[in-house]
Amino acid sequence: MPGPDDVHRFVLENGIVVLCRQNLTSPSVQINGYLTYGSMFDPPEQLGLAQFTTLGLMKGTQKRSFSEIYDALESVGASLGLASSVHTTSFSGRALAEDLPLLLSILQESITQPTFPPDQIERLRAQYVTGLEIRDQSTEDMASMTFDQMLFPNHPYGLPVDGYANTVKAISRDDLVEFHRRHAGPRGMVIAIVSNLAPEEALHQVQDALGGWNNPEQIAEPSFPAVSAPTQTRREHVELAGKSQSDLVMGTLGPRRNDDDYVAASLGNNVLGQFGMFGRIGEVVREQSGLAYYASTHINASSEAGSWEVSAGVNPANLDRAIELIIGELRRFTREPVSLEELEDTQSYYLGRLPMQLESNAGVAGALINIERYQLGLDYYRRYPQMVLEVTPEKVLEAARRYIEPDKLYIATAGSRA
Repeated sequence: MPGPDDVHRFVLENGIVVLCRQNLTSPSVQINGYLTYGSMFDPPEQLGLAQFTTLGLMKGTQKRSFSEIYDALESVGASLGLASSVHTTSFSGRALAEDLPLLLSILQESITQPTFPPDQIERLRAQYVTGLEIRDQSTEDMASMTFDQMLFPNHPYGLPVDGYANTVKAISRDDLVEFHRRHAGPRGMVIAIVSNLAPEEALHQVQDALGGWNNPEQIAEPSFPAVSAPTQTRREHVELAGKSQSDLVMGTLGPRRNDDDYVAASLGNNVLGQFGMFGRIGEVVREQSGLAYYASTHINASSEAGSWEVSAGVNPANLDRAIELIIGELRRFTREPVSLEELEDTQSYYLGRLPMQLESNAGVAGALINIERYQLGLDYYRRYPQMVLEVTPEKVLEAARRYIEPDKLYIATAGSRA
């Protein structure tokens, strides 16, 4: 497991945090990282602005055209991509270790010197809007979006990162240029590099590429409004005529990523709706009753808040019955501890999958970013097995009761009415 003895953390003068871990058995290099801007900065009338800006970064720079960027990457079998979320704009790239200078050069040009060529931006807009129009006809996506709006009203978490077709149409090229100027900068930026290079050599290459970048106008992250758990059950439906399947998302607030009970809640969630054929929820709703095409649970934990939700795809005629069965399983989950056998199976699964998640450079780089993003400590993955094994059925029950009140849920559904 990565730890303080083999993960090297450096901070450049401009504030960029660099995390390096050497892997002598691999000829490739993986870079993961993020900038501290995202949809939290989107104006209400221009939702999707951060994502649109990010998608435009690699459409052309002051040194290379769109085709030159991708020709350079493809000529050495490398890849590089960027995407925005609420808090951050993340990037991920892969190449042979000898091509790290090229990868960093294209990253540097894209995030510091984009030109947003008008023809490329309009082509991108057309593709973007088409994707949003397709999304708006998806029962799964519309149920999820509606649930987020219910759980996080007047909050960045309640708004779609990619915006809406009409808000993206309202964004001009000048808006992209201005958004990039005000929000893209080195403050808070993190980059993780896993390769066969010595950490000092990897650091030197990052310093050469990004050490001189500064943006005194970079705007700090805004404060987020407080969120409250549901005080009563409320249900909303999005009518999408002609659909053979309805989707539902139901749930409440969950733990934040840094909360002390996150691991206990995560293990409990696995029992509830993840393990095997989607845990207890899948067994009752899908396997025993045959009411759902899929049914599972998820904890989406971020820095400001989290959600604990159940999602399912069902025949419209079975929607109400599926909701009843799910609520019944949530009541059971909050009334009695999970069995020791269920918990031990989940603990074995969590501990068994960890080495596989970290066997690749990409897995390790993602883990290092996770450590830094949530300030988990460089020894987190060394402590993790003990953290998992210390969870008891009683701790799972305590976490379940802290967050889930089966009679106080938000329920979002989308599709045709039966």
